[in-house]
Amino acid sequence: MASRENKITRRRLISAYVSSVVSISLVLLLVGVASLLLVNAGNVSAYFKENMKVSVIFRQDTSEQQAKAFQAQLDTCSYIKSIEYVSKEQGIKEMENLLGSDFLSVFDTTPIPVSLNVSLKAEYVTPESVEQIMNRISSDKRVDDVVWQKSLIEALNSNLKTISLVLSLFIILLLFISFVLIGNTVRLHLYSKRFTIHTMRLVGATKGFICRPFVIEAVFQGIISALAAIIMILCALIILKSQFVELFTVFRIEQLMSVMGIVVAAGIVICCLVTFAVVNRLVTIKKEELYY
Repeated sequence: MASRENKITRRRLISAYVSSVVSISLVLLLVGVASLLLVNAGNVSAYFKENMKVSVIFRQDTSEQQAKAFQAQLDTCSYIKSIEYVSKEQGIKEMENLLGSDFLSVFDTTPIPVSLNVSLKAEYVTPESVEQIMNRISSDKRVDDVVWQKSLIEALNSNLKTISLVLSLFIILLLFISFVLIGNTVRLHLYSKRFTIHTMRLVGATKGFICRPFVIEAVFQGIISALAAIIMILCALIILKSQFVELFTVFRIEQLMSVMGIVVAAGIVICCLVTFAVVNRLVTIKKEELYY
């Protein structure tokens, strides 16, 4: 009979421990996702900025050699990310796809000039910097016009600032909620052991002696929960990568490793702090309060 009760008790403890680990893992999953967004916010911003194209259109009498010489000159500038050379033939094909194959029939000569599609480095994509760069480029005699969307750049910078602010507030709120949820989960798990803690106190055990095994258990609980959360994050990233390949060009392996470190650290620290606080409180409660 006693053996059967021990088995039932052991099963309940295992079930409570597993439930606690699962609950903490789900909360740490949210922490991991928020951290992933935070560490990659700069990369995402740079990705959008560096994918904005500036068109440099040459004069009709500019030869391909002159255009390529100007391209080589631009390549040496510190603000240039990449340059795509667009020949007359390539420009004609693009216009045919846009306007139809017979659009040239109304012209006596080919109106499509040689051009360059220029991408700037992210730190230079502001209205003031882009305007200075465009003035510098357009001052060259070989250049007929420089086309860039000032309003789009202004909107992009404004929206990125707003998104960064909202994301920061969201992450702070999420971390607070995570701490509360993990705290409640650990508190419920430890409350089931309140009689054991009370018994240890009756036989003269000190607070430090009572807290030590629970804190050690909390460390392992935090690590196991964090590993489970990391596995879920990696699985989610693998699924997302198959659907949004280009999005993963902004991710860096070292940043992913830092997110894993944040998740593990958050799991250990929060579990240990909450465990210490709860055990310290249970040590001091009166016998009558154990039943409520």
